[in-house]
Amino acid sequence: MKRTLNMLGVAIALGVIATAGSTAVTAKPTYTGVFGSIAAGGYDVTSYFTGKGAPQKGDKAFAVTYNGATYHFTSKANADTFKATPAKFAPQYGGYCAWAMAGGSKAPGDPEYYRVVGGKLYLNYNKGVQDKWNKDVPGFIAQANGEWQKIS
Repeated sequence: MKRTLNMLGVAIALGVIATAGSTAVTAKPTYTGVFGSIAAGGYDVTSYFTGKGAPQKGDKAFAVTYNGATYHFTSKANADTFKATPAKFAPQYGGYCAWAMAGGSKAPGDPEYYRVVGGKLYLNYNKGVQDKWNKDVPGFIAQANGEWQKIS
């Protein structure tokens, strides 16, 4: 009985080790493309949520690194707001085009073609793509969410 319990303990320990190795989480990619390591083309991602017109370009003096990319902000206050809850402001799908992601592809997201839906920022490749995306935003978001989960 004691030997069976010891073997069971070893089996459980090995199972925990094997499971821990197989469920390791890796950071999802953030699109920086032609912007070097700068996310969202250098736009202040908090400015998309103010409702005060077009988003604003950030300043490298107010830079914050998140998920392997650098974000620029128009002020220290905006940088601090982002630092407190970066996932709330960072573009969905790492800043890749939301419409392309719905089709299972990674294409650059252009910070000038965007939409905030349900408190989340989505970027599109260009105006033509955004027009397509706007035809079924909820459907494309649902599809893109599934595809994004597959990317590691």
